[in-house]
Amino acid sequence: MRIHVVNPNSTSSMTDKIGACARSIASPGTEIVATNPGSGPASIEGQYDEAMSLAGLLAEVETGERAGADGFVVACFDDVGLGACREIASGPVLGICEAAMHAASMIATGFSVVTTLERSVPIVQDLALRYGMERRCRRVRAADIPVLALEEPGSNARQKVLEEIKRAVREDRCDAVILGCAGMADLTAWLTKETGVPVIDGVAVAVKMVEALIGAGLSTSKVGAYARPLVK
Repeated sequence: MRIHVVNPNSTSSMTDKIGACARSIASPGTEIVATNPGSGPASIEGQYDEAMSLAGLLAEVETGERAGADGFVVACFDDVGLGACREIASGPVLGICEAAMHAASMIATGFSVVTTLERSVPIVQDLALRYGMERRCRRVRAADIPVLALEEPGSNARQKVLEEIKRAVREDRCDAVILGCAGMADLTAWLTKETGVPVIDGVAVAVKMVEALIGAGLSTSKVGAYARPLVK
């Protein structure tokens, strides 16, 4: 099967990291195609960036659909444009926040999310409500680092994320922690080892869930809200 992982921002080095994470977890025989738009915001930090990223994201999904992708992962924790992507995709489309929260609910009684900047906190809180996870989500925290700092050597971003996770475990009494940015994907194993709690990367779990949905013969419903866009 072929899974197309789309990074909605235009930073190719982050896409490379996301693609490597997806390939490391994918089953034998699963082809991972990881792409990003050629233009648009370099990072997605707020609702303006989300809106500016949508055209490029949809173009990447349309390209993947024409190329025969069996399923898609939208690799931005804000889960931008999921509904629109599902209208144009035949196979399942998962967002990494959606996937991570459902995974956390299966292995822990409560979880916290550690994201990048404070401005992302209300966006993630709204997603928790949308997914029915408000009772499981103990808190959404910000490590106070710009997304692109995760790409910069010497930024101390890794340590800030680690310290925020430790505070989450201590203060929120959570049983698991979700990483609230696709750019943190490569830190998962190290953070789990350092903190002793399951640290969940949405890219990895979204890839495995898409594999499972495809393997079960499930595709996106074209009756109702996810019907193909009307021709105008």
